Amino acid sequence: MNTHSDATPADNDDRIYDRDVRSIIDAMRARRAPSLQAIGIDATRRALESIQRPPGPDMQAVRSLEFDGPHGPVPVRVYHPHSVRERDAPALVWFHGGGMIMGSLESFDRLAREVAAAAHAVVVNVGYRLAPEHRYPVAHDESYAAVCWVQENAGEWGVDPTRIGVGGDSAGGGLAAATALRARNEKGPHLAQQVLIYPGLERRRESPSMLRFGDSPFLRAGDIDWMKSLYLGDDPSTDDEYGVPSSAADLSQLPPAIVVSGYADPLRDGVEDYGRRLQESGVSTAIIRYPGVGHGFFMQTASVARARMAMAEVGALVSARFAHGS
Repeated sequence: MNTHSDATPADNDDRIYDRDVRSIIDAMRARRAPSLQAIGIDATRRALESIQRPPGPDMQAVRSLEFDGPHGPVPVRVYHPHSVRERDAPALVWFHGGGMIMGSLESFDRLAREVAAAAHAVVVNVGYRLAPEHRYPVAHDESYAAVCWVQENAGEWGVDPTRIGVGGDSAGGGLAAATALRARNEKGPHLAQQVLIYPGLERRRESPSMLRFGDSPFLRAGDIDWMKSLYLGDDPSTDDEYGVPSSAADLSQLPPAIVVSGYADPLRDGVEDYGRRLQESGVSTAIIRYPGVGHGFFMQTASVARARMAMAEVGALVSARFAHGS
């Protein structure tokens, strides 16, 4: 896998991005896209939902339903790719991104299909409640409840109860990490693995990647602060390890992990630090950094070659771990 030096090109040089990523950046700059905080919750949500994406891979079956969660009904969408059997299939309980304030089963339908096809696994995409209408711990409670529900109903969905993992992108990766912590702490469902795609694990801190890329086109430092406060509140002293997984003192005895970062993502250092802490705690952990891309690249498979590569590579590793363990 290719790597880029942190020394060159210059911090503000777009050559740090792949050519196809630069095309996206040029289009964003032409629109003079404002910060998320500047346009507000409603417009931010509408903007995400309005993005036109090509349909994802065809599935053997896609079923939408809901289960009774701790804060009311929770919608889920269950994807069976053609490559899995009708019985004893591995499954990923997936939590979508969106900074805890946006995103839906519709806007993340393509990503869920791609993950299912690449990983050769059933994907259960969870429509957890969003902040600020529903602050912490609502989304976390619903994420953990979803994993419990999938395990309890594994037979109904043709899922092997010993091969259930959690995963998510961005904010959803933070939910997946927190769910793994809670499952360990409460001796809850056994999790075969955790798949953390540039996860949101902490409040903003002045790491080198945050300082360098905190004004990136794909994610801004000010928006990170805004979204974290909408979900967690303004007082960091009230944070715990389920809201801020990076604050967990003990990362031992957690499921094997795949931790993915993008070179030009302001979250990169925090993501990779968490991966190294998992390794140091004896957790089998693959830390994969992709050059030439920024935050959110896993959603850019339709237009970014490296995103397609990442989907294939991460999917293959997820599939291998389900097949052979850590």
